[in-house]
Amino acid sequence: MRIDNAIKSKEEKISVVGLGYVGMPLAIAFAKKAHVVGFDICESKVKKYLQGTDVTKEVGDQAIRETTALFTWEEKYLRDCKFHIIAVPTPINKDKTPNLRPVMGASRTVGRNLTQGSIVVFESTVFPGVTEDICVPIIEAESGLTCGVDFKVGYSPERINPGDKVHRLETIIKVVSGMDKASLEVIANVYEMVIEAGVHRAESIKVAEAAKVIENAQRDINIAFMNELSIIFNKMGIDTKSVLKASGTKWNFLNFIPGLVGGHCIGVDPYYLTYKAEEMGYHSQIILSGRKINDDMGKYIVEQTVKMLIKADKQIKGSKVAIFGVTFKENCPDVRNTKVVDVINELRKYGIDVKVVDPIADKEDLWHEYRIHPCPMDEIKDMDALIFAVPHEAFKAIKIENTLKMYRTTREHDSQLMDEVAITSETTSPPYNPVLIDVKGIFDKEEVENMNVVYWRL
Repeated sequence: MRIDNAIKSKEEKISVVGLGYVGMPLAIAFAKKAHVVGFDICESKVKKYLQGTDVTKEVGDQAIRETTALFTWEEKYLRDCKFHIIAVPTPINKDKTPNLRPVMGASRTVGRNLTQGSIVVFESTVFPGVTEDICVPIIEAESGLTCGVDFKVGYSPERINPGDKVHRLETIIKVVSGMDKASLEVIANVYEMVIEAGVHRAESIKVAEAAKVIENAQRDINIAFMNELSIIFNKMGIDTKSVLKASGTKWNFLNFIPGLVGGHCIGVDPYYLTYKAEEMGYHSQIILSGRKINDDMGKYIVEQTVKMLIKADKQIKGSKVAIFGVTFKENCPDVRNTKVVDVINELRKYGIDVKVVDPIADKEDLWHEYRIHPCPMDEIKDMDALIFAVPHEAFKAIKIENTLKMYRTTREHDSQLMDEVAITSETTSPPYNPVLIDVKGIFDKEEVENMNVVYWRL
């Protein structure tokens, strides 16, 4: 019996290796139709899943509690599976080169536990050639099996958009590929069990790998263009959001907006493609130019913040600034490669005291990765400036008049005078030249400026 039919009849199992923002939705979806083993090397993460807690916030605690999937950190359970999906991160090193250690490690794990007649499908974003040229030899070495004879491989790039409840795993067309026609058909049939939108059969594994890596490179370049426009229009004294609103009335104008570009996809994947291009003797011009613009946006935002503080007649060193949002995108707890950290680090170079507010950020990852402890919103008081960096829904609900309570009400150097005239903490003084940096433009510009707030946005 073919593997796809055996999976549908629950005679064979699927394994999902890597239970993060990509792997967990896959495991939950497949478990509704088949026997699933969800594996992750992080024991603490798996234990939270076993307790019914969805650390990714992608599927929800209830789905975790109700699923029939077996979650484990013990690789021995992989031996019971015939169809393996590898969905581990593919980050970059400090020098912007691909870090293939996670996907290579996952290949070793699967290889050690691979049985004859199995299929291994990679979902991790890589440059063309990684699956067949790097991962396959590792699996062969670990398993003692021969690819194409004893097992087969395929590639199906993840397209999950973290935090997006509309464009979900089931509703996004899935690109699938296999090393030959037979494996392609099996892989396509397995994914069609859960992908309501259907699958696209790519001509080869390398085509599928390339398709994924350019999806995010394209978005990166378009956002870089918006960021460059915002820099130009800022020099001209023109509001970028107003320009984009006017341009957006044309039917074929692309709807991109300026902002910080981080995360584990858009801010990373272009470097995979340019790395491979360099290996082939071609130096990227457009892709790397876009990357440089986007990588520098944190520093640019801080430069504008400092200008606004000066405009508000505030002393820079010792100023207090609260940053709202530290995740790499809105409504998502993921802090990997977040560019908000660039803003925080740059502010601290000026001697500015920074507090961070983010009710949905993964606190453990935030501390482990960046040594940052977020504070509750009600502790934000006596600030010189507020920076709304990530447009979480919780922040969009804040009324501008409520932000005024978070600002300093007098000059710092007037504190002695305050004591002399016995001004108490209960004094309801108006804010002292409040500064609001609204990175993604979630507030109404006219309303904010009518309250005598020094306002700036990309």
